[in-house]
Amino acid sequence: MEIIGFISGVLVGISLGLIGSGGSIFTIPILVYLIGISPSKTTVYSLFIVGVSALVGSIKASFANLIHYKWVFYFGIPSVISVFVMRKFLMPLVPDILWQIEGFSLKKDLLIMLTFAILMVISSISMIKLRKEKGYQSVEPNISNIIIKGVLVGILTGFVGVGGGFLIIPTLTLKARLPIKNAIATSLTIIAANALIGFTGSLSKVNIDWRFLISFTLMSVLGILLGMFLNQKISNEKLKSTFGWFVLCTGIYIIIKELISF
Repeated sequence: MEIIGFISGVLVGISLGLIGSGGSIFTIPILVYLIGISPSKTTVYSLFIVGVSALVGSIKASFANLIHYKWVFYFGIPSVISVFVMRKFLMPLVPDILWQIEGFSLKKDLLIMLTFAILMVISSISMIKLRKEKGYQSVEPNISNIIIKGVLVGILTGFVGVGGGFLIIPTLTLKARLPIKNAIATSLTIIAANALIGFTGSLSKVNIDWRFLISFTLMSVLGILLGMFLNQKISNEKLKSTFGWFVLCTGIYIIIKELISF
């Protein structure tokens, strides 16, 4: 199962390289269900894996002049600040058992996985809907709205260890009016900053198996390079819609699995 997990790590990078999101959507289920790492620890590992992979992708995209740094500033800085605060100060305050009564207990790990699965469903809807709204005429970019979205992405990244690409992409395409390929490249830069800052905020809280983490991350980096190559060959709108349906099914599966095991 670990070998399958490492090979699946390539999918993390491919999804990031192809559509600028989905890295954590693959990373967390792989680490939890295939490798057997606890959800709490997985959120930390996921931040590093997705962060490094997205950083490699953003560096490559910068050479192609695809990144819009204006939106990295307005979206990324509020997001980075909120994710650091979330990981460094707020997450350590969340107890392992959130609520307990008459044998019933709501554990932090369960809440993380259910929240993650719900975000997967939201992610899938946004990806499917984005293709259907291809002809939508967005309003003039609203800076304050984009800043608020950045804060929201940071909070979600800090709690469940996701990169937030499923929120970043619709914001950049519909609100900031970026072409899809520019939105993907710009989102990689924001994801890299969010994830790596969030990871540094968790270093003192988790005992990290660096050998495993670096090995898995290298597989993901290989995947993102492959994904960015395929990005030039495949229609992003069609791919995003197909991927969205896959994410929807996976999210529903996780919700059912967690509730049954609970």
